[in-house]
Amino acid sequence: MDFAQIIEQYGENYVKAIFETMSMTAICFALAMIIAVFITVMRVSPIKPLRLVGDVYVQVFRNIPGVALLIVIAYALPNLKVVLPWKACVEVTVVLLASAFGSENFMTGINAIGVGQIEAARSIGLTFGKTMSKIVIPQALRSAVLPMTNLLIATMLTTALGSQVPMSPQELTGLVSYITTRSTGAGIVPFIISAVCYAGTAVILGVVGNYIDKRVRVLR
Repeated sequence: MDFAQIIEQYGENYVKAIFETMSMTAICFALAMIIAVFITVMRVSPIKPLRLVGDVYVQVFRNIPGVALLIVIAYALPNLKVVLPWKACVEVTVVLLASAFGSENFMTGINAIGVGQIEAARSIGLTFGKTMSKIVIPQALRSAVLPMTNLLIATMLTTALGSQVPMSPQELTGLVSYITTRSTGAGIVPFIISAVCYAGTAVILGVVGNYIDKRVRVLR
């Protein structure tokens, strides 16, 4: 099958797959950023048990393969009476992975903040919470725009884990599997179309991320 035949037969499926991929990416990235901020605050907390929990969280989910984590969530948790929809299994997997890497990005941004600012905040009586919310986190977010742009792209690519479970509608990689199992003559064309969709979206996100970074970058 050539390009025109694939588009004619599966064009509507590709539109749904693109929408599903973008939808999952947006949801997973938003949740991952919220968790990443929370975990990062724990990692710099003056309370040692919280720091330990935050560090363990990052080390565990940063170093576990995505497929292995998906297998645990999708196929092992039901043995503990925890059954999630297939899409939710993929989203939980992606969020856990992305939040761990997001916390590392935030830590890099925090480390770029001058120690004098933290000491000045303490000298005027700001609590740890106010120091984080008014001084540290805003600057860390601005410093981490480019790393977070890369993480957003990585999050989009990680949604391809949806191809490992019977999810409907399929995301882009899952759609490729769907097409190739039903059209013996599809060849490499479905892969190329999905790759172009991924690459095109990644380029757009990169351009937007660079623009935002130039607008909010903290000059030192």
